[in-house]
Amino acid sequence: MIAKDIKRGMIMVYNGEPCMMEGVMVQTPSARGAATLYKFRARNLLSKQKVDITLKGGESLDEADFRKRAVKYLYADPEKMYFMDEENYEQYELTHEEVGEEKNYLTEELEGIMVLIYNDQPVGISVPFTITLKIVQCDPGVRGNSATSRSKPATLETGLIIQVPEYIEEGTLVKVDSRTGEYLSRA
Repeated sequence: MIAKDIKRGMIMVYNGEPCMMEGVMVQTPSARGAATLYKFRARNLLSKQKVDITLKGGESLDEADFRKRAVKYLYADPEKMYFMDEENYEQYELTHEEVGEEKNYLTEELEGIMVLIYNDQPVGISVPFTITLKIVQCDPGVRGNSATSRSKPATLETGLIIQVPEYIEEGTLVKVDSRTGEYLSRA
C-alpha cells in the first residue's frame, strides 16, 4: 500500500514485523521536484516499542496478515484488560500497553471491537471509527452561545477529555472520532 493511503489504525509490516499506525504527519516540500514525506508514528505489536517511519510519496509498505475476531469488552484490572470472543466465548487478556489509545473509548456496551491475533496470540484491539459516549463533566452551557464556534473541555464516561461546542451540556451523548479523538456531533 502506498504511503498516501496508509491511515491511523492500519497494521503494516515494517522491518519484517507488524506495526499499528498511531499517527500520520504529511510534510509537503517547498522546492520544486522534491518529494512529499509521510511520517508515521507506529507501535510494533510484538515488541511494544514505538517506531518512527518516514516514507516518500511513492514508497509503500505491505499490510500485515492478521486474523480479527469480534469481541466484547468485559472488565479491566490494574494490569490487564479482558475481552470475550462473541462466537466461541474464548477469553483474551491484553495489557494496558497492548490496548494503547483504544482504551479511551472502551465501554462494556461498545459494539464492533475486534481483537487482532498474530501467530495465535492476541496483540491488540481495534475499535470502530465513530463511538458514542456520554459527557459526565463539563461547564454548563450558556444561553445564546450556539452562534459562536468556541469550544470547552468535556470529560467523557471513559475519562477521555475532548473539546466540544460551548452549547453542549453535561449528560449529553456525543459521537467521537476514535482515530483523532475529536468531537463529531451529538448522538
